[in-house]
Amino acid sequence: MRRPIKKRPIVSPDVMYSSVDVERLINYIMLRGQKETARKIVYGAFEIMKNAKDGGGDPLEVFNTAVRNAGPLMEVRSRRVGGANYQVPREVRPERRMALALRWIINGARKQKGVPMHKALAQELLLAAKEEGNAVKKKEDTHKMAEANRAFAHFAW
Repeated sequence: MRRPIKKRPIVSPDVMYSSVDVERLINYIMLRGQKETARKIVYGAFEIMKNAKDGGGDPLEVFNTAVRNAGPLMEVRSRRVGGANYQVPREVRPERRMALALRWIINGARKQKGVPMHKALAQELLLAAKEEGNAVKKKEDTHKMAEANRAFAHFAW
């Protein structure tokens, strides 16, 4: 039996850019309920992106491009068939694509040690907008896995 559809809370737009996606980024960055700290990190990163020499400009545009470039189109899911586990390639829903892109961008920024988070986030967003960086590499690895397991696509449910 399929599980019921989750009732997801509706995210209200952020105060500065009136964007639901930016508020979602703030929520993903937030640790231990410290939303104001998360806001300072995101808005600081957007300020750095606005003033960046290479590929700067409108931070909201750069952010949307980065999320689009880091979001996977295909992924593999495990499926048990006759005692064997197969990695079955599946298309990624838009909500999950957004969530994965944000998660990978944030993890790429957090991996940079010795750099303030707002600078690391700005750098990762700028790299993702240029189709470089850790998040885009993760997306390409996911696509390679899906391509390698294309033979098992007929097990999709």
